[in-house]
Order: sequence, then structure tokens, then C-alpha cells
Amino acid sequence: MIRDVLRMGDPRLLRIAKPVTEFGTAALLEVVGDMLDTMRHLNGAGIAAPQIGVDLRVVIFGVEKNPRYPDAEPVPLTVLCNPEIRVIGEQTEAGWEGCLSVPGLRGLVSRHLELTYRGFTPEGLAIERTAKGFHARVVQHECDHLDGVLYPMRITDFTRFGFTDVLFPGLDARDDD
Repeated sequence: MIRDVLRMGDPRLLRIAKPVTEFGTAALLEVVGDMLDTMRHLNGAGIAAPQIGVDLRVVIFGVEKNPRYPDAEPVPLTVLCNPEIRVIGEQTEAGWEGCLSVPGLRGLVSRHLELTYRGFTPEGLAIERTAKGFHARVVQHECDHLDGVLYPMRITDFTRFGFTDVLFPGLDARDDD
């Protein structure tokens, strides 16, 4: 089921989400299904449970081909519960980000270039991967939502923040994240 996405300003987006304690439940699988339906409907690169008003540490991300990120390498579709991130090295890279909870806007955000993430599938199976570039950026963006952080909070130069249709004419301003 496609859910409404909370928008910046809603205090529920600023909470620290609670860990998943029971895996494989009908309730958890329903939330994951709704998240996936909502992300696909909005052509997002990812979504976090708090964005649909669910206070759980669950993120989904994945990109095969997305017109909003034409130069991005593919990111495998991943459902991750209770994610943990370990940064590899000190190297960072600035990149443009948008968000389903901050519709119509984009900002330049610095993120770590390489990391390892781990967590669990909705069924409780362990996942651990190393990610670089856009893949690493998407993981960091989505996991930030679990700690009440929206990407504008990470922008350091507000001359590099604005409406998508002004910054990037021709890019679909409806779709973010």
C-alpha cells in the first residue's frame, strides 16, 4: 500500500527510531511492503520507516536506472533492519541530494566515500556489504533518517541548496530521496 510521506517540519521525522526486536512478523513485512510500494510509486532511491510514520530502524534503498540520478551506478535493492555503518577512511565527497520528505528541493551534501554497512533482512538474516560512491551516499542518507537527521541539516553552504527545477531544469522535481 502506498503511504503518505511525512514532510520536513513534522516532529516525527526528528525522533530516533526504535530497533526492530521481532523479525519475520506479519506487521514488519507489511511495513516493508508499504515502504517499497511508496518508494517505487515516488521513484525514490530509498526510504526509511520514519518517513511513513513508522518508528522503526528499517530502511530500503536501491537504484537500477533512475532519471533523477542519470550518472549513478546501480545500487542493489536492499531492505535493512537495525543498520550499522562503519566508515572506511577519511575521504568524503560532495553530492546533490533530494528527499521524499523535502519535496522539490536539492542540496549539496558531503558524505563519506566508502563504508561497510550491516544489519538484518526482515526475516532476521544478517547482511554485511561494503559500498562506495553513490551506494554509500544513499545508505548514509537513509540511515540518517533513523536518527532524526534530514539532509538539509548536513548542508554547509546554503548557496548550494534550492528548488530542483531551478537548479536542474528538466529534472523531475516531484521525485526525491
